[in-house]
Amino acid sequence: MTLIIPRKKRICLVGTACNDPALGHAALQFKVSVLKSETGTEYVEDTSYNTYFVLKQFEGPEFDALCKSAHRILGPTALLQLAEKKDSLPSIKRPLYTQAMVGTVVVFSGFRAKEDELRKLANMILSMGGSIRKEMGMKVTHLIANHCSGEKYRYADTFGLPIMSVEWVIALWNAKDDVSSRANALITTYKLKPFYGAKVCFFGFPEEEKKHMCEVLEQQGGEPTEIDDPNCTHVVVDESNVNVLPNLGAVSAFIVKTGWFWTSVQNEAAADEKDYLFEHYLETVLSPSASGRRDSQQIAGQSVALPKHPYWLGAPLSNLLQNGADSPASVSGSFLDCTASPDKQLLDANIPEVEAIDIKKARGNLSKRHQVFLELVETESNYVGILNTIMTLFKLPLENLIGKSGKELLNSTEARIIFGNFPPIYDVHKQLLESLRYSATHWTEDISIGKIFLKFEPDLVKAYPPYVNFFENTKQMLDQCDQNKPRFHAFLKNCQTIPECGRQSLKELLIKPVQRLPSINLLLNDILKHTDKSNPDYSALEASISCIKNVMTYINEDKRKTERQLAMFDIFNEIDNCPPHLVSSHRSFVAKCDVMELTEGLSGRGDHLVLFLFTDTLEVCKKRSKAFNSMKSPNTMNGLQSSKLSQGKPYKHIKLLSLNTIRKVVDIRETEECHKVFALVVRSNQELKEKLFSFVITDEEVNKTNYLRTLCRQMAIAICVADADTLLISHDSHQFEIDTSDIASGTLKKTIKSLFHNFYLEYMDPYVFLLNSMCETTLHVPLPFASRTRARVGRAFSFNKTPSKLNRAMSTIMSPFGVPQNLAPTSQQRNQMRLGSCSNINELDNDGSSSPTRDDVIVAPMSDQPTRKALSMASLRRL
Repeated sequence: MTLIIPRKKRICLVGTACNDPALGHAALQFKVSVLKSETGTEYVEDTSYNTYFVLKQFEGPEFDALCKSAHRILGPTALLQLAEKKDSLPSIKRPLYTQAMVGTVVVFSGFRAKEDELRKLANMILSMGGSIRKEMGMKVTHLIANHCSGEKYRYADTFGLPIMSVEWVIALWNAKDDVSSRANALITTYKLKPFYGAKVCFFGFPEEEKKHMCEVLEQQGGEPTEIDDPNCTHVVVDESNVNVLPNLGAVSAFIVKTGWFWTSVQNEAAADEKDYLFEHYLETVLSPSASGRRDSQQIAGQSVALPKHPYWLGAPLSNLLQNGADSPASVSGSFLDCTASPDKQLLDANIPEVEAIDIKKARGNLSKRHQVFLELVETESNYVGILNTIMTLFKLPLENLIGKSGKELLNSTEARIIFGNFPPIYDVHKQLLESLRYSATHWTEDISIGKIFLKFEPDLVKAYPPYVNFFENTKQMLDQCDQNKPRFHAFLKNCQTIPECGRQSLKELLIKPVQRLPSINLLLNDILKHTDKSNPDYSALEASISCIKNVMTYINEDKRKTERQLAMFDIFNEIDNCPPHLVSSHRSFVAKCDVMELTEGLSGRGDHLVLFLFTDTLEVCKKRSKAFNSMKSPNTMNGLQSSKLSQGKPYKHIKLLSLNTIRKVVDIRETEECHKVFALVVRSNQELKEKLFSFVITDEEVNKTNYLRTLCRQMAIAICVADADTLLISHDSHQFEIDTSDIASGTLKKTIKSLFHNFYLEYMDPYVFLLNSMCETTLHVPLPFASRTRARVGRAFSFNKTPSKLNRAMSTIMSPFGVPQNLAPTSQQRNQMRLGSCSNINELDNDGSSSPTRDDVIVAPMSDQPTRKALSMASLRRL
């Protein structure tokens, strides 16, 4: 008898759910009666209501008893989710703990021997609102697989259904108390890895490549093995090095090409082995149509099976030659024909051997000019074929995947950096090739080859500089994505196995445009060499060669300009307090010069400065001295300050001089005492008097004459002066009263002052020494006090300017053993003298005395002058 449940509903909180205020509040939102019970069994027989029992435990006798009733069972998470969405109480047939898998339809694959595990997984899925089907169908949303094979696996891969691992269900069930948990949120994390359950052997690969592929295999859930393993499931063969089927230990193992492995990694699912069988590949390359060339092939090549390429020379070969010629000539020894291009292989493969012999005989009928021109056409055809490969195999597929969820390999920014400057080169060379082919099919000795290149000069100038200048950025982005994106890495590896790439990587293909213009220049010069001066094309060829050189020169100049602009940012980041307006789009870096100032106008006489010359300004910086910081005692500079100094910027901003404020550059004539000295005469519009800044170049690699000419040239451009030499004048050093004789001694004096300043702060003052001995923390002297003390210490060591009383006082304080006024040393002083003269403290025991008296006890050397009274901190500051 079927029990009919009325529509009237109520909620019963069972067990610990009764004490949960959140559940009580959520239950009231459904506007039905809410009951509380320890077990809920007393309401089972009451069929007048459709009771929703809310339990926190989906196991135990109470749960089993309620499951057998005709009522509904909800988990706490499901009740909270329904209340949050303001949904009505659902009509469910099975207990629902959470709605995490509501709408999910699952099919299992590979669990025939794991019935217990399958039963547990099924209960979890049903308790989370999911559904289970036995076979794949239109309503199935996910496949849970235990192996990377089978019909269900192929169906899911074909129709793009997520193939999940067992851990996906377990992770969702472990998060069953999380109200926000959803099945789709964990799809990326718990997808079944493409080689899960597979044991793969790599055969015929170089050792380094095999090691890399084994690492990728393990990362993608597979297990590497050897070819004689009876449990081996797949043998991946390098088709470029293997031409026979290997002997297997496992009869059922698939023997596949390299593309199967990398395609599986790229698509995050094992590819269909039938599309990559190595046996089919061998049947293709060793077919009867290729038997005529089989003996000449040491390895099963891939060129025979190549598809037609729209820009390969093989198709229009017969149309390119006239006057009895059947083939383009290839000048022996030319490096232009040695690129590992698939086009050359296709050309050789499509020409029968008999025809190839006739071609060699017919080469004698061609003029040298015609032969070199046909080589130009051939290399241009190969080059355009490479460009087309980059466009069709790399750029367009990657751009088509942008924005597609789960399929994107590169984002729009990465794709733009790698391929953004490439299309203009491709477009101009397609048109150039068409013009060259037309000339080849309508060949006459007076045909103008030079006019073809002159026609495309503006396009070449526009296309090449952006590509060449930012090629380093392209390589860096390509390497970064290759290392950080496994699927993109697999895409590149997979493309490399395609015959059109000629087994070259994308990086190797992308460098071809950088090499192309020098190759064209050499071929045009070769054509010019075999062209009579009376030929109308001779002057056009000269102009076209000049055109190609101008393009390369423009590229080099533009590249240097770009590099200088990038260097400006590096310089800005290395200068402390650098003016922000130094970085400007119209400004670029020109040169750097290390100097020492001879005047006092900028930083100080003897200071080491750096002059950064830009196109319109001169940045003057002071070098930060590392030696000065290293001489400081650890007690006078704590660890935090030390770390900040070590990480600080190497330069400090002094002055930013606009080049239009520099009136003259003075070249000081070289003498024995005055070497590599120059001066700048500066006056801005706001100043009434001119200032003279003189320097000596300290960088041995900088040529003074070249640097000053470069400076004057930039000044002339800034102030719009035609002749830069008028800005440079020469004078003797005595005319400007420039003296370099005391620069070295002045620098040494500064170093000595800095040394004794630190020595004084740490050791000379007995009170500082006493405080340091008593306290564990370091005494930090205030900066004003330190500055005044440094000046006084400097005077103390300059005895010719120091009062004699202070001289004697400082000498006594510094002496390791003082001498009294009566010149008769006391016993204690004699011991101090002995201590100061001993190199080893053990020498003090050799005087034969048994036990020292109180007077003989050696104490730390101190002055024997009358003891000073205790000084206050104010007294210390007045020193």
